[in-house]
Amino acid sequence: MGLRVTGHHLLLSPGPQASPDLWLLLLRSVDSIKPVAGDFSTITLRCKDLRVLHLDIEGVEATLDISHSIEALSFLESVITSYPFFYRPKDLRWGDAWHFHPPECYYKLMHGRCVEDEELLRAVLAAAPHGAWGFIVDTRSAQTSKQARITGGGTEAKVGYPGWKRLHWPLEKWQPLQESFLHLVEACEDLEQRIDHWLSRLESCHWLAHVKKALSTACLAAQGMEREGAWFLALGAEGTDSTLLVTLLAQLILDPLSQTMAGFQELVEREWIQAGHPFQLHCAHSAFSHTRPKHKAPTFLLFLDCVWQLGRQFPLSLEFGEGLLLALFGHAYASLFGTFLCNSEKERSLCKVRTRAHSLWSGLNQPKEQRKLWNPLYVHNPSAIWPSVEPRSLRLWQGLFLCWTRPPEASEVAWEKVWQIVTDAENTEGSQPTVSASEPQP
Repeated sequence: MGLRVTGHHLLLSPGPQASPDLWLLLLRSVDSIKPVAGDFSTITLRCKDLRVLHLDIEGVEATLDISHSIEALSFLESVITSYPFFYRPKDLRWGDAWHFHPPECYYKLMHGRCVEDEELLRAVLAAAPHGAWGFIVDTRSAQTSKQARITGGGTEAKVGYPGWKRLHWPLEKWQPLQESFLHLVEACEDLEQRIDHWLSRLESCHWLAHVKKALSTACLAAQGMEREGAWFLALGAEGTDSTLLVTLLAQLILDPLSQTMAGFQELVEREWIQAGHPFQLHCAHSAFSHTRPKHKAPTFLLFLDCVWQLGRQFPLSLEFGEGLLLALFGHAYASLFGTFLCNSEKERSLCKVRTRAHSLWSGLNQPKEQRKLWNPLYVHNPSAIWPSVEPRSLRLWQGLFLCWTRPPEASEVAWEKVWQIVTDAENTEGSQPTVSASEPQP
């Protein structure tokens, strides 16, 4: 097998006796590198999408040289030297989809805190029907909020927010969440142990406990809004992590438009990307890196897992399928496109991402990608979808965490058969459906 390291990719090609196909690995997707030099030299690459690759290299010197080259090119700090700035696919037009979700439609008015903030919340209740009330969910613990108040942050005085009730509903973030992710991936790599031990280890990772807490908090917000007519405000330390997690899941539970392909893409673009979730900071590494920066956190992955749980419990209600969620996970950590680059709209503007890199949405919405992303069983559901958060209702996302370590599930095989049935039916009718917000096309 041949191997070549370029500025952005690792190219693997089979020998002359095999097919001439090339296999490309984006170097930025490499999370850790471990060379073992000796009589049988090997380089182990652990990737951000949880793949593990073993490369057999002839010669100690070549092994170390290749390893050092991959390591140096995998962790380039400069955004503008990353591959999205050089990616030029022939089937995408320049500038496509960058204005698919213009931020000016949503952020024409930006209010500050204190007096302006208080006036805004009073105005919300004043414009609502008589007797309306609101509640503020603080995703920090009461102790954390108290400590922040000592240093000048924290929570404003209650007297400034008449008509609003405040609840503390703490959600873990940053290091505890990252450690849970690491332990989960380690457990999923070790499938040789007895099933009872493996299940015990899986539970001790607490990842599904984080999933449960996030969905529970979102349900709390959604129930208050739909069943009690209350207004809802999520409060956090920065407003770019756990607050986004809660508000987006609440929207997905309540809003049928957010359950469509176009609506969900808009939700991710508006609430995660344009609202300033620091992807460059949080997703610099995945589960295999030996570095432990303070702010590295799989918050976006937790969101995707929660959405997967909703799709599993309501298989007809989401217009998109698991394929879209897996694609978003992969692109958030290493991408050919510029959508997830940087930490904020300001940084993307300074780096000229929108004029020098392609949008992910333009790539995902190409006809050749449709079969991987759509749910062929989707039926518009005007009602809210209320997930169960009981332990027996929440499952390990095997399509992500076990996709590289075990053969396809029977459910995955069945899913392909469903697609085949849909495709055969369309071919029999002699026409293809038009892609819209309520009618998927494979």
